[in-house]
Amino acid sequence: MSEGTLYDKVWENHKVTELPTGQDQLFVGLHLIHEVTSPQAFGMLEERDLEVAYPELTHATVDHIVPTADQSRPYKEDAAEEMMAELEQNVRDAGIDFSDPTTGDQGIVHVIGPEQGITQPGKTIVCGDSHTSTHGAFGALAFGIGTSQIRDVLATGTVAMEKQKVRKIEVTGELDEGVEAKDIILEIIRRLGTEGGVGYVYEYAGEAIENLDMEGRMSICNMSIEGGARAGYVNPDETTFEWLAETDYFQENPEKFDELKPYWESIQTDDDAEYDDVVTIDGSSLEPVVTWGTTPGQGIGITDPIPAPEELAEEKQDTARRAQEHMRVEPGETMEGYDIDVAFLGSCTNARLPDLRRAARIVKGRQVDDDVRAMVVPGSQRVQEAAKEEGLKDIFEEAGFEWRNAGCSMCLGMNEDQLEGDEACASSSNRNFIGRQGSKDGRTVLMNPRMVAAAAINGEVSDVRDVKEVSLA
Repeated sequence: MSEGTLYDKVWENHKVTELPTGQDQLFVGLHLIHEVTSPQAFGMLEERDLEVAYPELTHATVDHIVPTADQSRPYKEDAAEEMMAELEQNVRDAGIDFSDPTTGDQGIVHVIGPEQGITQPGKTIVCGDSHTSTHGAFGALAFGIGTSQIRDVLATGTVAMEKQKVRKIEVTGELDEGVEAKDIILEIIRRLGTEGGVGYVYEYAGEAIENLDMEGRMSICNMSIEGGARAGYVNPDETTFEWLAETDYFQENPEKFDELKPYWESIQTDDDAEYDDVVTIDGSSLEPVVTWGTTPGQGIGITDPIPAPEELAEEKQDTARRAQEHMRVEPGETMEGYDIDVAFLGSCTNARLPDLRRAARIVKGRQVDDDVRAMVVPGSQRVQEAAKEEGLKDIFEEAGFEWRNAGCSMCLGMNEDQLEGDEACASSSNRNFIGRQGSKDGRTVLMNPRMVAAAAINGEVSDVRDVKEVSLA
């Protein structure tokens, strides 16, 4: 097993005991909750007459089912209003901080934690959402958990888990123009497979990772789960520390920053650490990556041909045939020129301010194709407000994009933002499973934010390197 990695250090720092099951009981440093997976857990506490053990280590928001068009109360959808009302009651009774839409701090749970500074290096972080791995970008151990585990964390402040192996994924070199963090993680999943990370956590390292901003690192860690990994993380460094210093938490508590920084540095992976596996990828060889199928692992470079099923491993051939039939693509073709009906810029993967800025440089002065329905859904109210102040909202709306309120939106289609019929969507989100965006016949092509913008303008999947960027100044 690995030794001397950040994963090993943080795990041991939070280990309470070894349980008879062979699992370890870990203390949880931050528990994030939202409106969809927490009501049942609170109900279980009530049935057992239990209270929340550490309300000060718990933070709530609404994102999954909350509407992004009209957020006036009561919500038009009964299910959304019921979940919202129940969460409001639960957090009020327990004394839990709540970033609700009236605060200006509401948003996708994996966006608001980092931007408020409550996501920090060396913490154990859990949430009833698979993309909790996002927070690993800060050098935290962050895990998605199920409803019964949410109950356990609320009641005890701990969670039972099995320790995983550690795979180091080193991405070397400099990224070419038009290539982003999203392309790195799509390439990793393409190479290692959607189950390649089972039994592992991923440590992302190498020059290409170190040169990313925090938002890019979050995009990569966000999709660790799509590769089967239990979590993913990046060692904290000066980029991390500079980002944290500007957050509310440390602006209000500067002495805390000085107090915690030595701890953050101490948990960095040792130079002589031992890994269970090491994978190296040449980042300078990458081009923008898009998916051709119905899993995040079915991806190719924008100029590469779609593989013939018989060229793949035997266990992947039937899945590939079904995916190609659903997506209406043929082996030997590229995805460039694939017609789209919808362009979605949003999700916990790519809806932060730098994502919107990059897309706006493609959109500015251009018009969305007449046959495309395009929308921008900021990751949080803070992102939404900052984008308005920078003029990004105007750029998108003048181009023909619809500007929405913060939420998960079309990433999973739990609210009114859904594909209709067999629409094809260029999406900056993290999953392209059949039915993921609200229609069993819908087709989803994953790509980076600039690629989504280019597809919206051209009406088809396009190589963003062929589209001239415009200055936002």
